[in-house]
Amino acid sequence: MSAERLPHRPAEAHLDERDTRVLAFESRAWQHPGAKAEAIRDEFGISAARYYRILGELIDSPAALRHDPMLVKRLQRMRAARAAARTRRSLSIGRPLD
Repeated sequence: MSAERLPHRPAEAHLDERDTRVLAFESRAWQHPGAKAEAIRDEFGISAARYYRILGELIDSPAALRHDPMLVKRLQRMRAARAAARTRRSLSIGRPLD
């Protein structure tokens, strides 16, 4: 199974319609992850996994940061917090018990 490749975004690129829709969608408040996953399929016709790959690349783009800096910075902080939590969990798994 090969990994799906996403097109690289040049730094000077502008947001296309899909990118703008993803940012608008992401700015909504979601109470339940299941509801969001279903809404992703309904809104974009793609899986939640594909949506999050697109979103991850999008929030690294300067164009997205220019479009909605508060949202993009919040999403970047949330991603960094999740990565730090994963690192802490993986480090604690291999640690000997005292």
